[in-house]
Amino acid sequence: MGTKPLRHPEKKNKNLKNKNFVPKKEAQAYAIAALGQGLVYSCMSSYITDYYMNVLYLTPMFVILLMLLARVWDAINDPMMGMIMDRKSTKWGRMKPYPVLTALPIAALTILMFVNPGFDTKNQSVWLYIFTAFVYVAWGMIYTVSDVPFWSMPNVMTPNAKERGKIISYGKTVGGIGSAVTVALPIIVGYIVADMDLEKANILKYAIMAISMAVIGMPLFTLSSFKIKERIQIPDAQKRAPGEPSTLKRIFSCKPLMLVVLSGILSFGRYMLQAAAPHVARYSGFYIGKTAPQTVDEINSNISTVALVIQVCAAVGMFGAMVFLPKLYKKFEYKHIMIVSCIGGFIASCFTLLIGWTTKNLLLCIPFMLISAIPLGVINNVSFAMVCDCLDFMEWKTGFRNNGLGSACQSFVNKIGNAFATVMIILMYMLVNIDVQNLNVGSGPEVVAAINSLAPTQNFAMFSLVTIVPGLSLLLCAVPLFFYDLVGEKKETVFSELAKLRKQRGINIES
Repeated sequence: MGTKPLRHPEKKNKNLKNKNFVPKKEAQAYAIAALGQGLVYSCMSSYITDYYMNVLYLTPMFVILLMLLARVWDAINDPMMGMIMDRKSTKWGRMKPYPVLTALPIAALTILMFVNPGFDTKNQSVWLYIFTAFVYVAWGMIYTVSDVPFWSMPNVMTPNAKERGKIISYGKTVGGIGSAVTVALPIIVGYIVADMDLEKANILKYAIMAISMAVIGMPLFTLSSFKIKERIQIPDAQKRAPGEPSTLKRIFSCKPLMLVVLSGILSFGRYMLQAAAPHVARYSGFYIGKTAPQTVDEINSNISTVALVIQVCAAVGMFGAMVFLPKLYKKFEYKHIMIVSCIGGFIASCFTLLIGWTTKNLLLCIPFMLISAIPLGVINNVSFAMVCDCLDFMEWKTGFRNNGLGSACQSFVNKIGNAFATVMIILMYMLVNIDVQNLNVGSGPEVVAAINSLAPTQNFAMFSLVTIVPGLSLLLCAVPLFFYDLVGEKKETVFSELAKLRKQRGINIES
């Protein structure tokens, strides 16, 4: 682990467990950078399925295979990035160079992801599929190169676990504003495309959204490369000694970390509250008003309104949870906060389904949708703090700390969760036989009649995408956490002893 002495040894009356290292302005810069990343990621994750299915008219099976194969590649890609970052530092830092190097490519690929450069969508040109697959996979790879280092930064900003938890919570909370912004974007852009037909309006809407989020978000993201200080100077990884366990083996042998990763994968349904909203708005049969839409303009307006109600509930519930988490951290263990919120989210989703489907009044569902969205904020924040605790545990137990690979686990969980959510949406289309291309062919009256004539079972299946499906996912998410034991006295022992062990191992901690 290195032999260099501490540059600034702590005074005897100071304890690393209680000392704060990160100035307020630095924490704010990190949070603003998270906002920039959140704007781009939320735009992609919330709308990519709707764009692929209802604008490009890609076949459901292609989208499913693209998402799953991309995630298989991520299973190699994410840990690879983590190991590269753990292995070698640079003169600019171990993690700081990557956000600024990847900002421009991510911005360009985000725009290409939502802008068709001229491929034939009606006749399903093979080049459209090749282009789509290339851009989607390339975006995921470049995003990994920035995401893994960015969310590893709190691990080296401070050795204080509580301060680290606050920085993560602050970053995730401000980053969560990106979700709120992308919820409002379709409404704002809707005024620009109000006089266009449904097909042209969707094409221009997504182009404007992608360009604006990329141009605003990525410059903000680069703040993390210039305003953050890496205080914990971990030596570069040395060649593995004979008989020494590999990095991957240490990661997979860390039981608490594997439980958090499993819990995160099982919580994939949380992404559906936002990602499925446009699909539910189109085909669930819910409408805001006294009568069903009778024109394309009315359908367009209703889609925007219903999607807005669902996504605002998701954003408010998520953001509200994030705001209160720092206070909950003082009184409750991470695992207990997660378990209670997940079970509460499941119960609320059941009520949303029951009330919504029996009354056909979406507005009555709002209180329950807000509650069912609380786990979004809790899981986003708390699971990441738990991963950092698990890295502390692994360092305490083995003498090695793999910040990059640990963050890669979280990055992989987030991406595979989004992919599973997308696959679930598309499988529902296939299961109940909703052909989006046929529903959008013909004159205005024909499109209206086709959408309004969907069977009740088809409407119910689409509504389940924002109710019982994510609810069951949250319930599954809670199960592994009952076996997570890095809490209470054990956790305190790890943190207190780790500070002493770091000093013995020559880990540099700058003030």
